[in-house]
Amino acid sequence: MKRLILGLVMSVASVACFGQAKKPTLMVVPSDAWCTKHGYVKTYDNQGVTEKYPDYQRALQEDTDLLLVISKLGEMMADRGFPLKDLEAAMRSIRTDAAEDAVTTSKDEGDVLAETPLEVLKRTAKADIILQLTWTVNKTGPKQSVTFNLRGLDSYTDKQVAAASGTGAPSFSAEVPVLLEESVLAHIDNFNNQLQNHFDDLFENGREVKLTCRRWSGSDVDFESEFDGEELGFLIEDWVAENTVQGRFSTADASENRMVFEQVRIPLEAANGRAMDTRQWANGLRRHLREAYNIDAKLDTKGLGEAIITIGGK
Repeated sequence: MKRLILGLVMSVASVACFGQAKKPTLMVVPSDAWCTKHGYVKTYDNQGVTEKYPDYQRALQEDTDLLLVISKLGEMMADRGFPLKDLEAAMRSIRTDAAEDAVTTSKDEGDVLAETPLEVLKRTAKADIILQLTWTVNKTGPKQSVTFNLRGLDSYTDKQVAAASGTGAPSFSAEVPVLLEESVLAHIDNFNNQLQNHFDDLFENGREVKLTCRRWSGSDVDFESEFDGEELGFLIEDWVAENTVQGRFSTADASENRMVFEQVRIPLEAANGRAMDTRQWANGLRRHLREAYNIDAKLDTKGLGEAIITIGGK
């Protein structure tokens, strides 16, 4: 009997630990709409087109309600077992990285933005899910309420994986974080269930990424070149099939100069237990091309979720 009880306890503990390990890392950011409404934006001339991007740094420095709201939402998520990465700390890391200047300011007169602030933020913080929050304070006489919209976006695909919205009951409270908490409470558990379902899917079916293969114009090798009686393009497809979760991917485009693989499901962890990201996974293909076929290739990434391999040199 004691052995049975001990076994049950260990089983429950294992399930609990496993469930905890599967929690995604999250980061709360104000939505583009909220930043635009409150004037926290930067304007760039992107090849003649004026574009606006959120100025998270100024919003954090000037809007005390934003800091309080992020803290309150972070507290609510942490209470439910979802770890959060801090936006202010992530922005501090970006400021200390000299590479930020190369992607947010122009080296020429064109003022071309290589990455948006959100892309820089995702690359720096590497949160699994970005929680974009919008809220509006409604006033009815002496009472106030908050209408909120919360969206969970997968950092690798930018797909919405969870959503919640609603309006809290009118209150005499003047504190926005308290009003937000009152309006969010009725929806937070369902929102977290959506997040957990998405992360459970990642563990079972792998993280979704995109792989593009192309060739330098001066390369003697293309994707129709044959090695051991098989075209290189099909050999690459074989590698992708062998190195994805359950061989799940789709070939969206295939020609002598270019191949595009979408809905590529890569494992969350490598064989050695290290966390796997798109760059590390695609580097396996780059090494395979060099070792198996003596093909040099250059590996680039676009955001967190897309790898680009160019064959024929670096």
